Amino acid sequence: MQKFTEITGIVAPMDRPNVDTDAIIPKQYLKSIKRSGFGPNAFDDWRYLDPGEPGMDHSKRRPNPEFVLNQKPYDQATILLARENFGCGSSREHAVWALDDFGFRAVIAPSFADIFFNNSFKSGMLPIVLDATVVEQLFKEVESDKGYQLTIDLESQKISKPNGDVIPFEVDEFRKYCLLNGLDDIGLTLKHAADIRTYEETRKQQAPWLF
Repeated sequence: MQKFTEITGIVAPMDRPNVDTDAIIPKQYLKSIKRSGFGPNAFDDWRYLDPGEPGMDHSKRRPNPEFVLNQKPYDQATILLARENFGCGSSREHAVWALDDFGFRAVIAPSFADIFFNNSFKSGMLPIVLDATVVEQLFKEVESDKGYQLTIDLESQKISKPNGDVIPFEVDEFRKYCLLNGLDDIGLTLKHAADIRTYEETRKQQAPWLF
């Protein structure tokens, strides 16, 4: 899993509440269990004017010029600014994978759906919960300045604005540790690989019939 320490990036405004996981990655793209390749299909129904299916050449589809992520410079954004209850709907890790493959490293919102929130940390993406009034002010600043950038420092748990103002945010200590070190569940387990091998060898001596 990619480490998250500090990023500076363009902020894309997703100005609608209750963005669900089917909107983030439609159900027809859930057949693959690979973590990569979902970027072209992030927000597929909003992003294109014609329907999409797996295996299509998406570069030949008609993009929706009204959709924010089809507009420059938001097509290069690495931070997504969203409204309340982001990531609601069905449980699907693919939603986080699609955002990550598009290029997003962090999502800022007043609230997240629980499963999406948990899946984000496990995939190396940082979901940041801020007060709705703070998010509203960020929307105003982003919309008045295309190319607006924020710097997110996970170690210090601070967001720096272009004018020098700093916004603190909360994050669980264990999840922070995993992001800073690039550790997903498998990575955490492999840190104990030597102990696991020692245990297995001991068990083979104690109970050989089990093997």
